[in-house]
Amino acid sequence: MSRIKILPEILSNKIAAGEVVERPASVVKELVENAIDADSTRITVEIRQGGRSLIRVADNGCGMPRDDALLAIERYATSKIYQDADLYAISTLGFRGEALPSIASVSRFSLITREKSAVSGTRIDIEGGKIKNVTDAGAPEGTMISVSQLFYNTPARRKFLKTIATEMGHIADGVSCCALARPDIQFRLIHNAKEIKNWPPVASPVDRMVDVLGNDLKSSLYPFHYSDNYLSLSGWTSDPAVTRGTSQKIHIFVNHRLIRDRGVQYAIFEGYRGRIMKGRFPVAVVFIDIAPDQVDVNVHPTKHEVRFARQKQVYETVKTTIQKIWQSRPAGPAMYVRNPEAYPAREVKEPRSLAFDNSGPSRETPSPDPCFPVSPKADFKTASRPDSPSANPFPAHYPAHFPAPGQIGALEFEKKQEISRSPAARQTHLWEGKKFARAGVIGQFNNTYILCETDNELILVDQHAAHERIAYEHLKNAAAASEHPPSQKLMIPETFDLGYREAAIIEQMLDDLNSLGLEIEHFGGSTFVVKSVPQLIADREIKPLIVEIAEAMEAYGDAPGLDNALDQCRILMACHSAIRARQALSIQEMRALLNQLEDCENPFHCPHGRPTFIQWSLKTLEKSFKRTL
Repeated sequence: MSRIKILPEILSNKIAAGEVVERPASVVKELVENAIDADSTRITVEIRQGGRSLIRVADNGCGMPRDDALLAIERYATSKIYQDADLYAISTLGFRGEALPSIASVSRFSLITREKSAVSGTRIDIEGGKIKNVTDAGAPEGTMISVSQLFYNTPARRKFLKTIATEMGHIADGVSCCALARPDIQFRLIHNAKEIKNWPPVASPVDRMVDVLGNDLKSSLYPFHYSDNYLSLSGWTSDPAVTRGTSQKIHIFVNHRLIRDRGVQYAIFEGYRGRIMKGRFPVAVVFIDIAPDQVDVNVHPTKHEVRFARQKQVYETVKTTIQKIWQSRPAGPAMYVRNPEAYPAREVKEPRSLAFDNSGPSRETPSPDPCFPVSPKADFKTASRPDSPSANPFPAHYPAHFPAPGQIGALEFEKKQEISRSPAARQTHLWEGKKFARAGVIGQFNNTYILCETDNELILVDQHAAHERIAYEHLKNAAAASEHPPSQKLMIPETFDLGYREAAIIEQMLDDLNSLGLEIEHFGGSTFVVKSVPQLIADREIKPLIVEIAEAMEAYGDAPGLDNALDQCRILMACHSAIRARQALSIQEMRALLNQLEDCENPFHCPHGRPTFIQWSLKTLEKSFKRTL
């Protein structure tokens, strides 16, 4: 007896469903793409319980007669391709004929459709891949597909679904990407009988882009366009000052199909070479229009990956087109400063100010750190007597338990000197001899690194990483002492909108954020209101911090209330509150910063793990210059 058998059709459909239907968002993607292929101008997506209970997609497309509707639920039945040659010139989003039978095999499935010329429509009910009912039905022109109890007959698959908020976040992202690709179509998203988003059709793609990505990015995105006989490239990309911690906000479309392509992403990064920090990602929407026979979309079951016939040419075009955006702009630090229209200044009770004597030489306005841009309104001046104990070089809103570097008095300094000379202190400290207390400050290099020297060493300190470590440890120590960091009430509460996924995460973290001094209230939908902020970041823009917290929590998978989730928030707050690279400091500021760094529990690394300083011994330097053997 043969041990090799042909699988039953129901079982083979379930195997195919494992490739096509990963989660409820996969079902929505396949059904919305079919609706777009049907020349629809209105598409409504209704979800219940994050897609566990119901997924319903209705459109006003061409519809189907009864015979076509019955064929559509058969495997490998499609209206998109007819012969081998068509497989290499696909101009539609769907083409394999696997989606509907695969979805129907793992759900309770209902299809209602009517073409324009028909008097009545057709309804087909399927349960677990078996047709239960085929009847006539009254219906408007178009198609409505309902998928209920997804994975009801494959409990192992259903068990691995994430929370309702997580699954709904993936669905919202998928629909918003479809809306980006087709601004001429109206998309409505409804969850638990409540409209989440309505994208009406627009004449200009930029209006849809702003509607999807957020109005606050409107003034920070730059359009680009390139066209030749081989391909057409267009889209928008963000100012180098506006970056994200993940690549989720990079949307790449090939012939209006959303794809994930590392080569195109790398080409985008190359276009920014030298302008954004490693580990940061721009916001970008890239449309590549190319002849269907020059791109293979039949690479992956989910159709998220493609292969270009002239791969190198496509990547080089993306790279050079984005490079030209920045070549046409003035060079220098100004190009990294935020557009004030995109990030309006917030009024605070105690604006950032520096109590300096203005008789000294003026410094240039600092350009922002690549980690996080600063407002162009910050003005830094130097003191004529940097060693004066009365000068306070750091903001007035620093809390009492977090002394600004310039507030270290003479008596306290003497006390520190005595402790540093104590042999017991040298044994308990992480390094010997209070390295920075006895170091002489030479100055700054590139307004980013502090140079100092001891008897036999040269030390180079990263001022941003050092101050980030200081701020983080003060926040951490305040939490250990069950203290709330000092916060500042806003005269006018700040309102901002987030994406669906970010909003769901922040809504769950409101209590945790409040414990850090961020008083945020949910204003309905995806809108939030900030009523008070920690004094450490009183003069910073709050929305970038909130977005970064949401992205970090999603990436790390942390639940609200967990210590590591709160610690991640402290790290981000420390980064946003720290002084920046290319920010001019006086000798007194440098000295105060070094003294505070020396008191840290871990002065060697910033909270992200980067080193705060590097050092060379005199012996090493002399060997490098061949002064000794």
